[in-house]
Amino acid sequence: MQNFLIIQTAFLGDVILSTPLVSELNRIYPEAKIDMVVRKGNESLLANNPKINQVFVWNKKEGKYKSLWGVIKAIRKQNYDEVITLQRYTNAGLMTRFAKAKSRIGFDKNAFSKMYSKRVSHSLTDGTHEVERNLKTIAHHGAKKMVRPELFPSISDREGVEEFTKKKYYCLAPASVWETKKLPTSKWTELIEILIQKGEVKLIGGPTDSELCANIQKEFPKGVHNLAGKLTLLQSAALMEGAEMNYVNDSGPLHIASAMNAPTRAFFCSTVPQFGFGPLADDSKIIENQDELACRPCGFHGHHKCPLGHFDCGHTIEITQKSIK
Repeated sequence: MQNFLIIQTAFLGDVILSTPLVSELNRIYPEAKIDMVVRKGNESLLANNPKINQVFVWNKKEGKYKSLWGVIKAIRKQNYDEVITLQRYTNAGLMTRFAKAKSRIGFDKNAFSKMYSKRVSHSLTDGTHEVERNLKTIAHHGAKKMVRPELFPSISDREGVEEFTKKKYYCLAPASVWETKKLPTSKWTELIEILIQKGEVKLIGGPTDSELCANIQKEFPKGVHNLAGKLTLLQSAALMEGAEMNYVNDSGPLHIASAMNAPTRAFFCSTVPQFGFGPLADDSKIIENQDELACRPCGFHGHHKCPLGHFDCGHTIEITQKSIK
């Protein structure tokens, strides 16, 4: 029986985009034991996944290095045939270095890549989707080049959102870790003015997004519900699956929609789809500035504010019946 460890300690969306490795390893080796390492807060994304044996959690916010050593000690108790690290930073490299494994695989950008058994090239500029980049790490096993991510909301997750699904509805996720990835609030208001004529609007996000969603909701006395911070990640996934359409930024909820094959319209402001983080749902579309801006993209991850102060990449996105369809 093959034993694998997958390390992905980055953001929510990165964890979701790592699940195709689990799917493919399980397809190729049905009896394999597949473990994962994620950062605290993202472990709930992997709940109910029948293909995962065990999830190790690294708590970066409380005792970062103590927790890191705790994870390393835990994975050293296992004997892996292969450790695959998708994170390109030092701490993931340390986990990979100290794990007991016959083979270690990762991207060539990691500082510890010289000790990998197999190094895989990584580029954000060649238009390759992140899922395709990740799957290259297990191509030698016969993995497919592209597989849609997976999430597994439970029956109770679905029951937890039933009260919000009785009428036709649209899900909007207006937040992002990065300000320059957020469609401007005024644009979300324009969007709701169109959608509210057709059905209810559900604003979703984490607890830290509640204030932003409340500011958007206050413009609409009826038909708009602020659910930010009130749903778990898998409850949000279940809600998005049943929506008429999901409107998201280049952020985590985009990848939740992809994993649920939920209809998606993704707004790209300062970043561009060519980085490889576009939607993968069958019914999906990217909405972005239609003019060439010399300043776009201004970075791979976004910024806390527009470097030039104008944020034209967000303010010039058109919100019309045609553009959002």
